[in-house]
Amino acid sequence: MFVRIAQDKFGYKDFIPMFKADKFDPAKWAKLFKDSGAKFVMPVCEHHDGFAMYATDFNKWNAAEMGPKRDVIGEVKAAVEGEGMTFCGSTHRAEHYFFMNTGRIGDSDVNDDTYRDFYGPAVREEAYNKDNIFKTTEDTYAPGASEEWLTDWMVRTCELVDKYHPKTLYFDWWIHNHTFKPYLKKIAAYYYNRAEEWGVETTIIFKHEAFPPTVATFDVERGALQDISPLPWQSDTAIGKKSWGYRFDNEYKTSRQLVTDLIDIVSKNGVLLLNVGPKGDGSITDEETAILTEIGEWLKLNGEGIYGTTFWKQFGEGEVNNEGGFFKDGDEKQYTASDFRFTYKGGCVYAFQMRPDGNDAKIKCFAKRPVHDFVVNRITLLSTGEELEFDRREDEMVIKSNASFKSDKPICFKIELA
Repeated sequence: MFVRIAQDKFGYKDFIPMFKADKFDPAKWAKLFKDSGAKFVMPVCEHHDGFAMYATDFNKWNAAEMGPKRDVIGEVKAAVEGEGMTFCGSTHRAEHYFFMNTGRIGDSDVNDDTYRDFYGPAVREEAYNKDNIFKTTEDTYAPGASEEWLTDWMVRTCELVDKYHPKTLYFDWWIHNHTFKPYLKKIAAYYYNRAEEWGVETTIIFKHEAFPPTVATFDVERGALQDISPLPWQSDTAIGKKSWGYRFDNEYKTSRQLVTDLIDIVSKNGVLLLNVGPKGDGSITDEETAILTEIGEWLKLNGEGIYGTTFWKQFGEGEVNNEGGFFKDGDEKQYTASDFRFTYKGGCVYAFQMRPDGNDAKIKCFAKRPVHDFVVNRITLLSTGEELEFDRREDEMVIKSNASFKSDKPICFKIELA
C-alpha cells in the first residue's frame, strides 16, 4: 500500500537521514576504477540539489555532518591517489540557483524559511519555470543569478580548490550565462595560480561558450565530435542509459559500445569521462561493475593504442560516424569491418577495426602510392603481439587474418612506419 505524504511535511531534506552510504568503501571504488583502466577519477562534489559531498565551512547540508557523516570526497581522493590515479572534481552548484524553484509553486517545505539555507534561493521567475527552463539556461543572455549568489558560489568553489586540490575542475552547464562572466575570470585566475603553486598542470572543463577555447577544455555531454579537434576536448557520458544516478529500472550500455566510443573520442583528440551511479548505500551496481571490468580487460591488451597517443592525419575511415552535438550517444553505432579509427604515438599508427568479422582487414588510406609514400615496416596485432602478413596494393592495404581476429570488440593493428 502506498501512502501519499504532503510535500510540506516530507520534502527533499527528509531523504538526507535515509542516505547512510553504509556500504561505501572508497578503497573498493578506487580498485575497481583502477582495474577499469581509468587514469583519473572525477566525483561530483556537489550536485544541483545543494547537498555537498565534502566537508565545507559554508554549508551545514553536507555529507560530513549529515547522512553518512563522512567526508566522501576526501575519502575518494585519498583512495584514488593511493592507487596512482589523478583526483579531479566537479561542482554543479551554479544551477542550484533555480533547481528548487518549482517548490515555490505549491505547498512544499521549499517555502519554509527554516530551510532557506538548503533550498534557497529557489527563484520564482517565469524564465525558469518548468516549461522554459532548458531554453532559458541554454541562452547566454537570459536572466541570470544575483550578485549575492554569484559571490557565494565563487567563494565555495575556491574553498573546494583549496581543500581538495582537484587536478581538473569541472563545471556543468549554465555558467555560460552572462552574469557569471566576471566571476569565471576570477575563479580561473585563482585556480590556475593555485596550480602554479602546487607545481601541477590543471584545466577547467566547461560547456557551451563559458570560456574561450584556449583557456579551458570544452566538454560535450553525452555526445562527441565528428572530426579531429586541434585542441583537446572531453566527452562525458554514463554507463546508464536512463539516468546518471542509480535507479532500479536503469538500462546499461554494453562494454563494446563504450569501448568503441572511447576509441572514436581519442581518435579525435578527446578524452572520455564515464559516469557510474552508486546506490544510496554507497555500493556500485553489479551491472556497472561487470562493464567496467570488461573495459579494463580490453584496455590491458589494447591500451597502448589509447594511452599517451595523439591524433593522426585523419581520425578514421568507413561509413559510420557520430551525429555531432550533445545528447546523441544513446544507441550503439552500427560499425562494420570497413570502419577504422586511428591514433598515433612514437612512429606508430594504431588502427582499430571497430567491428571485426574475422576476415582479412582492408584499410584504404594505407594503399600503396608512388609519390611521397610512407613505408610500413611491420604490423602486429596489439592484443597478442603476433606479427601479421600484409599486402599494400594500389587501392588498399590488406592485413592477413588469423584466429585472433575473431572478437566481439574492436581489435587494434600496430602499424610501425619508417
